Amino acid sequence: MSFRRFTIAAACLAALTAPALADTNITVLHVSENAAQVAVWNKAAADYNAAHKGVNVQFKFLENEAFKAKLPTMLQSNDRPELFYSWAGGVMQTQNKDGFLKDLTADVGAVQSTMLPAAVDAFKVDAETVGVPFQIGMVAFYYNKKLFEKAGVKAEDIKSWDDFLGAVKKIKAAGITPIVVGAGEKWPMHFYYSYLVMRIGGENALADAKAGKNGGFKNATFVEAGKRLRELGALEPFQPGYLSTKHTESAAIFGDGKAAMDLMGDWLIAMQVSNSTSGKGLPEEDIGILTFPVVAGGKGKATDTLGGINGWLVTKTAPPEAVDFLKFFSQEKYALEAAKTGAYIPVVKGTEQAITDPLFRRLADLLAATTYHQNYFDQDLGPAVGRVINDVSVSVVAGDKTPEEAAAAIQDAAEQQ
Repeated sequence: MSFRRFTIAAACLAALTAPALADTNITVLHVSENAAQVAVWNKAAADYNAAHKGVNVQFKFLENEAFKAKLPTMLQSNDRPELFYSWAGGVMQTQNKDGFLKDLTADVGAVQSTMLPAAVDAFKVDAETVGVPFQIGMVAFYYNKKLFEKAGVKAEDIKSWDDFLGAVKKIKAAGITPIVVGAGEKWPMHFYYSYLVMRIGGENALADAKAGKNGGFKNATFVEAGKRLRELGALEPFQPGYLSTKHTESAAIFGDGKAAMDLMGDWLIAMQVSNSTSGKGLPEEDIGILTFPVVAGGKGKATDTLGGINGWLVTKTAPPEAVDFLKFFSQEKYALEAAKTGAYIPVVKGTEQAITDPLFRRLADLLAATTYHQNYFDQDLGPAVGRVINDVSVSVVAGDKTPEEAAAAIQDAAEQQ
C-alpha cells in the first residue's frame, strides 16, 4: 500500500472510531427552592434539548447565600455558568462593568416586546440590554390567620405603623411570637429598613440619597427610618435567637405555625411548606397577606411596593446556544405555565390573568395597583453599599448602632465605592 493510500485509510479509520462531537453544555445557575418554579424551568430545558440535538441545557441550584458568595469567583474562572439568576440592580451593573456579561441588545428585542416595560428596563445598563426578566414579585407580611384570631388581631385594622406596633404588642401578650425573621443572613431584616425609608421619604427617597441630596444617606429620612426600626426592636417581637436564625429556619418556624408574621417575598409560600417539620406547612387558606403599613406624616403610599424583578444574565463567553435558549425560555408558553401552577408572577404581559392560586392572585393584584415599585435596596445599591445596609438593619434593630450611626455607615460606604 502506498503511503498516500495508507494515510487516507488511516484517516477514514480515525473518523469511524473517533468519539462523537461533544455536546454544547449550557448551565443555568439559580437559587430557587420552589419546586413549581424549577419544574417549569426543567420542562423548558427538556423541550429545548429535545429540539436541539447536541445541546444540553441544565438548571443547577446553589443555595442563596452560597450563590452570592461563590458567584464572583466563578465569574472569574473557567467554571462560570453560561446563564445565571439575577436580581438586577447595582450588583448586575457591577458585573457588567467588570466585563462578565454579554450584550443582548441585538438579540432579544422580540421577547422584550412581550414583557412589562418596567421589568425590561430593570435589565438594562445605559440602554444596553444585559439580561432578560422572567418574574416580578413583592415583599409583604404573610400572617397566620389562626394566630391572629387567637390574639384578637384583625389584619384589616393594621393600616399605620402605630397600628402595626399595637398588633405586635397584642400578639405578644397572647403568648405568641409576633414575627419570625432570619436575621442571621441579615438581608431579611433590611426589608423593614427599606420599607420604612419608602414610607417616610416616598418614591424619591432612595434616588435622592444615591445622588447625595440633603446629606445623602445621612439625611432625615434614613435616620427616621432607623428610629422606627429600633422602636420595633425594643418590643422584642422576634423569635428567640433571631440574630443567628437562617432564612430556611425562619421559613420553617412560620410553616410550623410558631410565629404570627413573616415579612418576606413570595418564595415563602413554597419555602414554609418544604422547610416545615411536617413537610406540609400551613395550608394556604390559613395564610393572609398584609401590605407594609404607612407611617403617619410620611410621603410614601400604601400602594408603593418593594420587591424583586428577577431575570437571567448571560456570561460573556457563553456560546450562541445560551442566548437562543434564553429566547426559547422567554416565550409565553412557559410564562403561562408558571402563572397557572403558581410558580411565580411572570413578566410576560397578560399572563398574570392565568394565576389561580389565591395568594399569588392577591400579590398579582397588589402589583397591578402599585404606584411605585422599588427593587430590593441591597441589590439596587450594589454589593458594597448593599452589604452595609443589610448589616446596619440588624445592628439598629438589635440596638448595637444608633439610627444616626447606621445612616452614616451607609453614606461612608457610598462615598468609598
